[in-house]
Amino acid sequence: MLFSLFSTSLGRLRVVGFLEGLSFLVLLGVAMPLKYIFGQPAAVRHVGMAHGALFVLYVLLVIGAALEYGWSMRKALLAFAASVVPLGTFWADKRLFRE
Repeated sequence: MLFSLFSTSLGRLRVVGFLEGLSFLVLLGVAMPLKYIFGQPAAVRHVGMAHGALFVLYVLLVIGAALEYGWSMRKALLAFAASVVPLGTFWADKRLFRE
């Protein structure tokens, strides 16, 4: 099932969107408290770097999918906006990225 998702650009977007959303939650819910409450900045450094890479990949995949599938400007902007809201990519997967 998971490998079949990689066969289309929309499938790749859905997988990366899930990972990007998960990394955002880990960054906000685990790494940031470790840094600011317990004085452990290493978690933010590592999780933040992974999240940043996934964010860039997500943006590139949204652009590719929007061009390939002929999305409206509204749909593309919603997909971009979803990446900056906690749980947004999970919403986008359910509402925007299903074939």
